Amino acid sequence: MNTVFKIAKNEFRYLFFSPIAWFAMIVFLVQCAFYFSEVLYNVANVQDVMMKNVPSFTGDQDSLTIKIFLKSGAFGSVIGNLYIFIPLLTMGLISRELNNGTIKLLYSSPVSLRRMVFGKYIGIMLFNLILVLIVGIFIITGICSIKQVDYGMLLSATLGFYLLVCVYSALGLFMSSLSSYQIVSCMGTFAVLFLLSRIGTWWQKYNVIRDLTYFLSLQNRTIKMVLGLITSKDVIYFVLVAGMFVAFTIFKLKAGRESTPWHMRATRYAVTLAIVLALGYLFSRQALTAYWDTTANNRNTIHPRTQEALRELGDSTLEVTLYTNLLGEGLGHGLPESRNAVFLNYWENYLRFKPDIRFRYVYYYDYTADADGGQLLNSYPGKSIPRIAEEMADYVDADFSMFRRPEQVRKEIDLKPERYRLTMQLKYKGRTALLRTYPDPLFWPDETNMIAVLKRLTGHSIPDVYFVTGNLERSIYKTGEREYAILTALKGSRGALINTGFNVDTLNLSTQYIPEGATAVVLADPKVELGPVARGKLQHYLARGGNMLISGEPGKQQVLNPVLEQLGVQLMNGQLVQPGFDETPDKITSGYRVASLAAVAEHPAARAPGKDAVSVHQTNAMGPSGMAAIAIKNDPANDSASVLMPGATGLVFSDSPAYSARPLAATIPGATWLRSGPVVADSTLPAFNSGEGDLKENSFPTMAQLTRQAGGKEQRIIISGDADYASNVRIDKNGGFTLSAYSWLCYNRFPVYTPRPLPEDVFLRITGPTAKALQVAYIWILPGLLLLACTIVLIRRKRK
Repeated sequence: MNTVFKIAKNEFRYLFFSPIAWFAMIVFLVQCAFYFSEVLYNVANVQDVMMKNVPSFTGDQDSLTIKIFLKSGAFGSVIGNLYIFIPLLTMGLISRELNNGTIKLLYSSPVSLRRMVFGKYIGIMLFNLILVLIVGIFIITGICSIKQVDYGMLLSATLGFYLLVCVYSALGLFMSSLSSYQIVSCMGTFAVLFLLSRIGTWWQKYNVIRDLTYFLSLQNRTIKMVLGLITSKDVIYFVLVAGMFVAFTIFKLKAGRESTPWHMRATRYAVTLAIVLALGYLFSRQALTAYWDTTANNRNTIHPRTQEALRELGDSTLEVTLYTNLLGEGLGHGLPESRNAVFLNYWENYLRFKPDIRFRYVYYYDYTADADGGQLLNSYPGKSIPRIAEEMADYVDADFSMFRRPEQVRKEIDLKPERYRLTMQLKYKGRTALLRTYPDPLFWPDETNMIAVLKRLTGHSIPDVYFVTGNLERSIYKTGEREYAILTALKGSRGALINTGFNVDTLNLSTQYIPEGATAVVLADPKVELGPVARGKLQHYLARGGNMLISGEPGKQQVLNPVLEQLGVQLMNGQLVQPGFDETPDKITSGYRVASLAAVAEHPAARAPGKDAVSVHQTNAMGPSGMAAIAIKNDPANDSASVLMPGATGLVFSDSPAYSARPLAATIPGATWLRSGPVVADSTLPAFNSGEGDLKENSFPTMAQLTRQAGGKEQRIIISGDADYASNVRIDKNGGFTLSAYSWLCYNRFPVYTPRPLPEDVFLRITGPTAKALQVAYIWILPGLLLLACTIVLIRRKRK
């Protein structure tokens, strides 16, 4: 080993005295300084302005460690440009010996080729530490500048950076042994680096070589480490690939001093490559992969509640079948070439905690005009579905023979209700459930969607919510402005009840009875009076302790007030108005207390039957409304949020000994009044006139929350003076509150939320002028000093 370290020391000294190495260091320093200090200054400048003008400013909304170092900072940008520097540093490692003729002396020396190659490689690895030290300058600056900096993420990113540099160096070492011309070695290193960065996208449609080429790819190998997740398979990958190129270098030099047939030399390379691929494939298996999330808040790890849902599956296998339709939405995410980089990459977070998930892939073509309104048929006039599918296969460069015919797939599963969109079916112990994808930027289901499906598979009690129909109520299937599809039954809506843990259905009380197992019944804005039969069924349901949500609209008070009479709540006559500069006066903003929906009563009788109640009570401590409050106020201590109600009336409470009633939401104090007559939203608002029955109060309750003990549990009822707050056109703004209301009605069992703690590294210790001074020092002064040191060292070296 002494010989190896002597060679490493000599190689390090040579690099240290090389003008090219000094040039690479200076350029690397300037590049790091530019990307780091530019972002640091921008953040510091914004912080100064905010602190000066916004007294309540408490810091950036995002993690500054990520913003300054990863997104566009030192690591995020510099790692992508490493290929510029390493070929310059490594191009002379061996080719210099070949060009000067000193390689013959090395061949004849008592030092083995193995030691010589290892020595040179260790020498360049030691020089790479100088690059790490340069990055370390900015890491230390960041640690001193950012409050509560995420140390773990920075250490993980540094490790990934160094491992990547060492792999590049091993490749450069091998390329340097192929030619006596350093420029050829440099260009060869560039070419192979490009190959290894792209090979993961080549031949991914072929099952035989898909995993092999993806394993060899350098693409995205450091992303997880840069984001703070260290995995054993990535570390082993870097070690194996670096070792492979070092071995190739030994083979190449050995071939220069011995006479062996070409096939024997080729066999060495082939066997080494096969061993590396086999070991890489073995250690990349999920059961043998170890993970270390170094981030402060475990941002790279699925939520503990998701882990708990996976643990409930036990040792039984979960089978996931991906159904990819050649003519459906999401095709690009389901094709074979996207399997490793997209599909399995999404599932890796779950495979980490359940490695025995099995995957199955079904490719087919089918079509229904409901999916796109017949646009596909209009685009291919006169052509049959099979013919259109063939042309689509040609368009995406796929083998048409791998796609099953519609009748073949229909025997296995009916995907017409899903409009033949890219869909996953999960199967566990004979039970099946669909895990949907969504037409939004995230595309794949989030953890809340995943938990809802897993709990269905493991036999948890799923809340049944019934929506009353027959009196022109809001529809759960229509997508018009006033309807409720996005909230309830639209399969393509990520936050819909059916995708977050509920069963929803409609119920015509004129002909149907309310099932005994109903979790909640919703009466949403009936336009005509309910008949005596329907009213009788609702009264009976409420009398036996059923949960319910009732919402009405101004002008239809006479329809709902007879139903509400037994509850001790009435809709006030008239309509609330809230004059404002930006909105029409019929738009009412109501505030509510987050805890009123997020908390489950502690009394055991208030919990829903079954083991879910307690555990999900713990999971929903915040709920969506809690997150909404933080988003609006940025103050967790302030437990308040707001809901927009377009067209609302107030509520009045009468004496009811049976129910405990309290306002759930109320108008902003002093901002609204009740108009007895009609409100014309697109005209001048009439002035307040008490003589005409207009009413002014400090605040009007717009929603009521009723509870009582009945049937061995807490009965829960919500009454609203507005129905538009949950409509398709308003759910985007009011979704958090609305979903919280349904969660409260089902005793907070679903949805199971996975809130993340807010980042703590959101504030800088330094000001804008300090950041500007650091920018000047790092971009100009420090490189200048390094250039001066370089000049002195090289001149003294030249004199010697």
